[in-house]
Amino acid sequence: MDLQRLVDTFNFLDNWEDKYRVLIDMGRKLPELPDTSRTEANRVDGCTSNVWLETTVSDDTPPRIYFSADSDAFIVKGLVAILLEAYSGKTAQEILDTDIESLFDELGLAQQLTANRRDGFVSMVKAVRTQALATQAGASNSA
Repeated sequence: MDLQRLVDTFNFLDNWEDKYRVLIDMGRKLPELPDTSRTEANRVDGCTSNVWLETTVSDDTPPRIYFSADSDAFIVKGLVAILLEAYSGKTAQEILDTDIESLFDELGLAQQLTANRRDGFVSMVKAVRTQALATQAGASNSA
């Protein structure tokens, strides 16, 4: 589901129970992250639930960054799906230019999620942005 369609869906739904179902369904549709990727090195710090984020950088110029991720919690897995939709396959600059906070607000998630889940989402975004900065620095050094 692309991000605009998700916003439209959330705006159409009247209650949060239905919106949570959409989130959970998005998480269920994520490709399975192999056990070999569920390592401490891929675990996102700052999340109450376990979240693993694996990164692959393409050889394109500029490089594109692809993310695979998973969580052991249903709603968090839905948040992971939003994160992947927003960031995976983008260049470092596109990632850094993406205003995920306004999307989060537009979906109404800031008001509906627990503080721990909000903090976890912020930690996931920080991990993605850190990877984008590292990729951008690496691309600059090799140019």
